[in-house]
Amino acid sequence: MSIKKAILLFVFLPSFCFAQTKKPITKSTTSTAVNKPAVKSQGHSIQISLKPYQNTKIYIGTNYGNSRVLADSAILNDKSEGVFESSKKLTPGIYFVVSPKYAILFDFLIDENQKFKIIADTTNLTDVTIIGSKENDIFKNYSKSMNDIGAQLGEIEKAFKSATNAGDSTVLVNKYNDKKKELNDNRQAIMKGQPNSMTAYLLNVMQRPDVPAIPIVNGKADSTYPFYYIKNHFWDNVVFNDNRLVRTPFFEAKLDEYFKNYVSREPDSIIEEVQYMLTVAKTGNEIYPFLLFKFTNKYITPEFMGQDKVFLHIYQNFFAKGDTTLLNEASKKSITERAYSMMANQLGLASPPLVINDINDKKISLYDIVSPYTFVAFWDPTCSHCKVEIPRVDSFYKAIWSKLNVKILSVNINFKELASWKTFIKENKLAGWIHAYQTEADLNKEIQQGKPTTIRQLYDVFKTPTFYLLDANKKIIAKNLSIEQFNDFLVNTSNKKAP
Repeated sequence: MSIKKAILLFVFLPSFCFAQTKKPITKSTTSTAVNKPAVKSQGHSIQISLKPYQNTKIYIGTNYGNSRVLADSAILNDKSEGVFESSKKLTPGIYFVVSPKYAILFDFLIDENQKFKIIADTTNLTDVTIIGSKENDIFKNYSKSMNDIGAQLGEIEKAFKSATNAGDSTVLVNKYNDKKKELNDNRQAIMKGQPNSMTAYLLNVMQRPDVPAIPIVNGKADSTYPFYYIKNHFWDNVVFNDNRLVRTPFFEAKLDEYFKNYVSREPDSIIEEVQYMLTVAKTGNEIYPFLLFKFTNKYITPEFMGQDKVFLHIYQNFFAKGDTTLLNEASKKSITERAYSMMANQLGLASPPLVINDINDKKISLYDIVSPYTFVAFWDPTCSHCKVEIPRVDSFYKAIWSKLNVKILSVNINFKELASWKTFIKENKLAGWIHAYQTEADLNKEIQQGKPTTIRQLYDVFKTPTFYLLDANKKIIAKNLSIEQFNDFLVNTSNKKAP
C-alpha cells in the first residue's frame, strides 16, 4: 500500500457520537413531566439537570434501525431539573438527549439499570456527568479515548498533506499506524477486559472480521478463502433475538452491507439467510418485527428479478403461520393479496392460462402461440407511462426481436377503453403483434368465482405496463425488467442456443 493511500484510509471511530440535527425524530412514544407519581420499580426513572433550559420540554430519543424516534419526554423546572419516568422499561441500547428544538445534544447508554442521573450544560457538552450508571462510566471513558485518538489521527492526516519530502511522510505514516494500533488495542481491551459491558457488546456488533491472508492449498492459492472467512465470521458474537440491535445506529447498515456483499442475489441463497435470522429473532419482541418488516418491504418489490420469491417465502413461513397479528387490517389485506398475486407467476413456472379476445373479438389462447419466445405486455391505453414504453417495445421488436422469432402478445387490461386502444395501435403502427383484451363479461365471470384467477392477480399486474418473457413451452423466464434488460436477456439467451 502506498504512503498516501495508507494515510487517507481514515479509520472509522466507533464513539457513537451524533451530530446536532434539526428534527431527526419521527415518532414519540411517551410524554412525561417532573411532578408525577412514583413509578413501579421495574420501570425507568432518569433524572436530568440540563442547563440553561428552564420550564421547557426536552426529550430522549433512540434509534430504530436507521431511523430515529422519540422514546420519552420531560418538563424541566426553573432549576433546569426534570425526570424521564415511566412504569415501563426502555429497551436497552444507545439513546440521546434531544433539545426543545429537536437537536440531538449528546448520547448515552441505557441498560437494565434504568435509574440514574444526568448532569449536563449545553455550553460544554463534552463534559456530561452520569451518576449511578457503571455502563455509562465505561462508555464515557472509551468514547473520550476514541475521540482523542481520532483528533490525533486528523492532525497526522493534515500534516501528511502538507509534507514536502518522503522522510517526513514516512514518519507520519508510522505515527498514523501507531495510533491506529492504539485505537484497535483500546477496543480489544474493552471487549476482553469488560466483555459483559454494553460498550463491549456494541463493539462486537460493529466489528467486521479482519481479512485473512490467501492460503496455499496443494500448491495453489485459494483466492476465495478470504471471502468465505469474512462471510462465516461476519456475525460472530451477534445473536439475532437481542432487542438491543434495533437501538443502535449501525446494525441495520451492517445488515445491508452483509446482504449486498456476502449473500448471492439468487433467491434461494437470500431465503436461507432470511429464514435463519427470522427464526432466531422470533423470541425478540422488537428485533423480530423489525427484521420481518424490513425483509418484507425489501423483497415485496425487489431490486433484482426473481427475488419476489423471497417475499413469498416470508409470507408462507411467517405471515401465513400467524404473524399477521403484527399487522393492521389494511396491511394484512395488502400483504396477503400481493402474496397470492405472485404465487402463479414465479420464474420457472408455466405461465397461467390466458384465454382472451383478439382485436376482432375472436377467442385466442396464449398456449396456442407457437414461438421460441413470447413477450407478454399488459398495459392500459390511458396510462401515460404505457404510452411511452409500448412504442419503445415496438422499436426493439422491429430492430431485433422479430429476427429472433419473438411473438408479442399485447393485452389491454382496460375493457372500457377499446376505442382509444385501437386508435393507439393504429397511430403507432404496432404491426406484427397479437393484440387482445379481456371482455367485461369474462372478467365478471372470474370475479364471481371468488378465486384469485383474474388476469391482474394471475400475472401480478398491480402496475402498468407489466412485462413477461416466456419460452417455447410458455415457462416464465424473465419478468420485471426494463425493456433494455429484456433485450439483453433475449439476445444473450438466443446466442447461447445458437449452434
